[in-house]
Parts: sequence; C-alpha cells; structure tokens
Amino acid sequence: MEIVVLSASIGAGHDGAATEITRRLLGAGLTVRRFDYLDLLPAGWGPTIKQAYARQLTYVPDSWGRLLDAMARPGATRWAARLSTRGARRRLLAAAGESPAAVVSTYPLATQALGRLRLAGLLRAPAVAVLTDPSVHPLCVAPGIDLHLSPNEDATARVRDDFGLPVATIAPIVAPAFRPARDAADVLAARKRHGLPPDARLALVVAGSWGVGDIETTVRDLAAATEAIPVMVCGRNSALRDRLAATGTAIALGWVGDMPSLIRAADLVVQNAGGLTCLEALAGGVPVISYRCLPGHGVANAAVLERLGQVPWPRTVGELRDAARSVLRTGPARTAVPEAAELIRSLAVA
Repeated sequence: MEIVVLSASIGAGHDGAATEITRRLLGAGLTVRRFDYLDLLPAGWGPTIKQAYARQLTYVPDSWGRLLDAMARPGATRWAARLSTRGARRRLLAAAGESPAAVVSTYPLATQALGRLRLAGLLRAPAVAVLTDPSVHPLCVAPGIDLHLSPNEDATARVRDDFGLPVATIAPIVAPAFRPARDAADVLAARKRHGLPPDARLALVVAGSWGVGDIETTVRDLAAATEAIPVMVCGRNSALRDRLAATGTAIALGWVGDMPSLIRAADLVVQNAGGLTCLEALAGGVPVISYRCLPGHGVANAAVLERLGQVPWPRTVGELRDAARSVLRTGPARTAVPEAAELIRSLAVA
C-alpha cells in the first residue's frame, strides 16, 4: 500500500512534519513517496515563493501579517486555490500516480490543490491535510479534503464548526527523540554535548530555521527578567549569530543538527512562531513561553496556545518574568490523542 506525502521546503516546519509522518507510515509497513510541492510548480515559482516569504519575515514582518489577513478572505482563498491548482495540476497528478492509497499534504497550497482535484474527480485517492500550526488559517483547510488532521481541540472545533469539514485531533507529530530527560545526568550529558554551562539556568530561544523576528530584544528582555542565560539558536542566520555573540549577553548557536538533546539541556524554551519547535519542546517536557511573536501566524498561534493553557504569552518584561517563574514551577501540559499515522492508514484502507 502506497502513500504519497507532499511538503514544502519553506522554513522547517512543513518538512519536519512530513519527515515524521513518513517515518511512522514506513514503520507501519506502508510504502511512501514524498515530494516537495514547490518543485511541482512551474519553473521559478518555488524559489520566488521562498525568497518572498523569507524577505517579508526578515525585513517587513508586519506585511506578512497583513498578507495573511487579506488571504483569509473567501475570495482571496479561492483565488489562491485556483492558482496553486493550475500551476501544479499536471505534475501533481503525475506525482500522485495511478493508485496511491492516500495523498497527504503538510503545506497549505498543496492542500488547496488536492481539494480542488478531489472535487473535480481528477484525484481518486483520499486526500489528507495535516495542520502544522495550532491556529487555523483558511488556506490550511479545503473542501474536497477527506480528512484534516488537527494538533489540538481548538483547531478541530474551528475546522468542524466554522468550515464544516471532516477533521480529527492527533498527537503531536514529532520524532520520538524529543523526549523528557530521564534524570539530571541526562541533562548534564546534553549540556556537555552542546558546550553549555552545566549548572546555570538556560533559556533556549528559537526563531525557526531562518532565525527571524525581534530576537535581540527578546534576548535583552530575558537577561533582564530572569536569571537564565539566553541560548539563541540562530539557524541559518549567521549575521544574527555574529551580532549576538558580540554582545556577550547570550550563547549564540548556528544550525543545530541535534535539537532533541539541545531542548533537553534547557530549563525553558522561548519561541516566537508556535510551530514545530514549540511542539518538540512540549514533547520533551520543557516549559515553553511565546514572546515577541511574529505577525500573522506567530501571533495567531500564540493566542491559541495561551487559550488552551499550554503556553503563556507575556507581552511585557514584567509579564515575561512572572511567566518564566510560573512555567518553571508547573511544567508543560499534556494530553493523550490518536496518532496521525493510524488515522491516515485507516482512511487509506477504508
């Protein structure tokens, strides 16, 4: 039985979810073929989309929030769905092949295209859309999709009640390596691996694979509000790493290949997007705080996580101080829900 998985190499969240879904499906004895949806678009479209997104978040982040607001309007969503389908229709159908048991999308534009192809009768296999953010943007859901997989009950209720679409809540799609520390020795080993102080309080600051957002202010606020040493994961943003290293107020890291052990090394994770790393930290048993969130999806995700009682969202330095003290006392919240691979497999064999 074969499953086709569609992702997109924008940031790391969509690919991260696709990688873990693929691992679980393979472990369940299924065959998986995986594609980057951006590679299925006409020549030049994929790089243009990635570059535009990166530049917006880096140089004019408020414009990204305004764009997402505009794209939430029904007419704009329908336009994006038509454009994404028209651009990728031929290659997408070729990638799906003749008889997959299901096609799974972790990227909104791919979800829109799959929904339209299902409604037109051009795609016979069931289509599954994986929501990778805690919040729900209209681009992430589509009529024609047989099942949306949601990361929380808040998102599930919105997909079901506001959009009238089939949906199920699933457990976080994170690799098993993201686990709580077994004991103090496990934490010390993780700190030694990354060259971090063995005894100090450490606040891990994450801002996606591109290291975008108001990071330097976040680091200053953390230093002022807590006793923790900020440890900044700058990802591929070497300029940010150089600037932070020069200040002496934070430990600045570049691209980190072993995020599970780095998260175990931390007492607290501070994030600004609410995406994959947030789920990984919660799965690892490390408290998380949203702070100075990115416009658009970052703010929307922080609001949902705060409403669910999973991740506090302080807006000031004083609130940051109080939130840090609170989460370090209580730890992260946990719930038990079904696994994504189980639901995809059950739909494929139905």
